[in-house]
Amino acid sequence: MSFEFTLYDALVSIDVPADKARAVIDALEHDMGSTLVTKQDLDHLKELFTRDIERLNERVGRDMELLRSSMTVRLGSIQVVAAGLLFAALKLT
Repeated sequence: MSFEFTLYDALVSIDVPADKARAVIDALEHDMGSTLVTKQDLDHLKELFTRDIERLNERVGRDMELLRSSMTVRLGSIQVVAAGLLFAALKLT
């Protein structure tokens, strides 16, 4: 990398010993390779998030449809019970 040589030359030009300058370059290279994120990493992460959100949307849609069906059945049951109670009350009077 030309960046490494430029930084090395800059450190040596300000009287940093060569072994210490090389240690700085090695540490910087290690940190850049292990802790910094690259554009490819971000693109991959974006792709993963997009896929996860699509799956979540599908699952929420299925769950909402199931909930809608369940609520319809419950409401129908309540109406049948209410009608039965109403007819029973009318028969008693």
